[in-house]
Amino acid sequence: MDKRIGDLPNALGSLSAIAERLSGRRPAVFLDYDGTLTPIVDRPEDAILTDAMRATVRDLAERCLVAIVSGRDRPDVQALVGLDNLFYAGSHGFDIAGPHGAEIQHEVGAEYYGLLQTLEDALRAEMAGVEGAIVEHKKVSFAVHYRLVSEAQRADVRAAVDRALADHPDLQVKPGKMVWEVQPRLDWHKGKAVLYLLDALDLAGDDVLPLYFGDDHTDEDAFRALAARGPGRGLGIFVGRDDDPEVAGRVTAADFKVPTPDDAGRLLDRLAR
Repeated sequence: MDKRIGDLPNALGSLSAIAERLSGRRPAVFLDYDGTLTPIVDRPEDAILTDAMRATVRDLAERCLVAIVSGRDRPDVQALVGLDNLFYAGSHGFDIAGPHGAEIQHEVGAEYYGLLQTLEDALRAEMAGVEGAIVEHKKVSFAVHYRLVSEAQRADVRAAVDRALADHPDLQVKPGKMVWEVQPRLDWHKGKAVLYLLDALDLAGDDVLPLYFGDDHTDEDAFRALAARGPGRGLGIFVGRDDDPEVAGRVTAADFKVPTPDDAGRLLDRLAR
């Protein structure tokens, strides 16, 4: 059942409850990148992982499965994280690959490459005249960021996106934090990617507790996927402050919250011990 984010217990104040759920079980940890491992910033290229967070994630990956599940293009987020002992699911889970030596490679929506590239190029040209608009390329999707666009022009940006997709009912627009994601209208998302990895790596049993950390609307698919596995068979950690205007009024399928990426790092550090 979805809950108001403000009503979630703080994970750092609930360590004993989390430890109880983990008792006798191995963790499998899934992490969003932007807003979860790094703060939300105005420009995607400025979201840089700190050395401390990178060390925490590296140490955790030596103990258990760690997968980055990001809306970014997979090679982009791999380069930003800079660790080769993780699994990476880019483009909201549409493009999955394992570390060197792991026979995991999964891709959904390859048949849409050409169409997405054509629409991306057209929107990039149109957005060139809109100050602050950023069109971000991804392998199986693209994103239109409007955080830096004036309030007066944001409706125009959305209208341009809608026009581009008007003749393509097989594509969809998903909202995020000051971003519109254009992707294939397929039954696939971050939650499906998490479940795929659990199955593919033989981690779907009751001896494993999957934990998902995320902050954005698209992370709700993963929270819901873990909740749907049944009571006690997954744990969702929402990353964000109750007083953030982008969070106000939202409901979530997560179980706990931490206010900031730094707090998420503290919890990950506890899991790594």
